[in-house]
Amino acid sequence: MKAEIRADGLHISGYVNVPGRESRPVITPRGKVIEIIEQRAFQRALEKVDNVDLKLDHEKKIASTKEGTLKAYEDEVGLRAEAVITDEEVVQGAKAGKLKGWSFNMLKVVDELEERAGKLPIRHVKDFVMTEITLAMRKIPVYSSTSIELRAESEEEIEVRTYDSEVVVTDLTKDKPDYSEFENKIKKIEER
Repeated sequence: MKAEIRADGLHISGYVNVPGRESRPVITPRGKVIEIIEQRAFQRALEKVDNVDLKLDHEKKIASTKEGTLKAYEDEVGLRAEAVITDEEVVQGAKAGKLKGWSFNMLKVVDELEERAGKLPIRHVKDFVMTEITLAMRKIPVYSSTSIELRAESEEEIEVRTYDSEVVVTDLTKDKPDYSEFENKIKKIEER
């Protein structure tokens, strides 16, 4: 993850998850498995919804695709997100080095289980709906962690996955370039 603090807010970009790679053991509705998200599953998930929210720790909305403050797409590497965040808690958290990585949710998962002798089964995630990407600041972002939430009104399982990545924060508001030498030259030229 790359994060730059600019005058207009925190600009964040990076890969939320890379499909085709095995996760560490993860607890799912199918039990403990190794999980592999299939290529293009993120793209299909994004095509199924009108909006994806960017949240802080799966709780507070801080950007969205509908508002134009979040871009999310799957490219040849994986699910990429780019956002401009003005929420002061997130900006200060980035300055303090508290951002830990990304997470995302999955609803209506279509999968296939591959049993393996003497090993954990592999859960091939083929399709799902995704309504949220999260920046983790207080929660631990490890792809193998999962929580399943049951919503009372719809009895719909929501699986949450995280991906651990290095966070590089650059504060562009601190070291503003010194243009005084050039400004003085321009002033002298204008005086002529």
